[in-house]
Amino acid sequence: MMVQNDGWKEVVRRVAQLKICLVAMLCCISPAVAQKKPLKIYIMAGQSNMVGTGGIDTFDHLADDPLTAPMLKKMRGPDGKPKVCERVWISSLNGKMNQYGGEGFGKLTAGYGVRRKDATQPDEFIGPEYLFGITMEESYDGPILIIKTAWGGQNLSVDYRSPGAGPYEMNTYQKEALSKKGALEKVKQRNKEATGRNYRYMMEHVKKVLGDIKRVYPDYDADAGYELSGFVWFQGWNDFSDKMTYPDSFGDKRYDLYSKLLAQFIRDVRKDLESPKLPFVIGVIGVYGDYTPGAYTAPKGNTERMKLFRKAMAAPAEMKEFEGSVVAVQTAPFYEDALGFIDAKQLKVKAMGAKLAKKHPDGPNADGSMTPEDRKEYLKKYREKICTPEEIALWQRATSIGGFIHYFGSAKFHAQAGKAFAEALLEMEDE
Repeated sequence: MMVQNDGWKEVVRRVAQLKICLVAMLCCISPAVAQKKPLKIYIMAGQSNMVGTGGIDTFDHLADDPLTAPMLKKMRGPDGKPKVCERVWISSLNGKMNQYGGEGFGKLTAGYGVRRKDATQPDEFIGPEYLFGITMEESYDGPILIIKTAWGGQNLSVDYRSPGAGPYEMNTYQKEALSKKGALEKVKQRNKEATGRNYRYMMEHVKKVLGDIKRVYPDYDADAGYELSGFVWFQGWNDFSDKMTYPDSFGDKRYDLYSKLLAQFIRDVRKDLESPKLPFVIGVIGVYGDYTPGAYTAPKGNTERMKLFRKAMAAPAEMKEFEGSVVAVQTAPFYEDALGFIDAKQLKVKAMGAKLAKKHPDGPNADGSMTPEDRKEYLKKYREKICTPEEIALWQRATSIGGFIHYFGSAKFHAQAGKAFAEALLEMEDE
């Protein structure tokens, strides 16, 4: 048996201490420093429902449904206020119709929906970006950046028309109809000026952010770099309701042009961003929901038009060239029939308000004797007669601005849509 002297014992003791110190130092190093991860970048674009009208004051409504209650817990911090993501940043470009607009940026939280006064300052709304970012943060332990560009009232046939689609050309129906009105040349000129405008705005902003990421995300590590990880498109109403570009006379093929334009849009986005396989999600319009009778109000023929339009929106996802890299996500399941039923009743209240104001001969104010206070009180009682107390309470709790076209301004819709968009991209990543 070998006996160690005191000097050797001292060496062994100091080596052991050194090992302990090294372990302690390694444990103190943050995960971000110990293992650098590239910045994942997601682009979100579209029109008003991508901008988002989900009222922050409607958050509590998510708790009413067992399917969405878990989402609400993720949307709020320990203090009960909207959560601020620690590893997700956003740059959101939002302008008025036909204007480039202003940019809001910072850590992702609630308030990056529609900004009514100043696009650079938070407001009381969310769009799909909020739950999209929260969902992505749960799935990736590195940094994430969302670049969102969206404007209300923009279509794909003109405003978002991408370069590869060529110049806007009128069909025979448009030419004949506009000629009869004497507006052909005026509309031609307007469309010529507007063609591709929002596509250029979008691409300009995306490239601006990519060219100086630290401006938006100060801790960006250029050595770790970034990955363009996905694109989400949520748009449609203005094309759906455009009976000039997509006339009824075209029958079941009336929206084939939209499918063609959207497929070209995807190609051009990938080309301009030098990302040939960029995963792409098409958010299919969900207005009218699942067509439950009484849960929506639509002009004659619009239900059939909507069915055709949704099919046209989703069509690029079925094209062989996009197999495995383009997915269509239906948002109709997130439309709330309960709100649609109440909205139909609210339209009757609105119609009565118009009668009162205009001294309608068939209305209670036919002789014009009612004061503003009288009309207000009458309308209040009329509403209470048509809507139950429970319906009035639900409407106040669940809705914000925008009406049925904007899913009643419900944060519940926008949260579900954002989560679904994120999950679709994550599923493509796993394949």
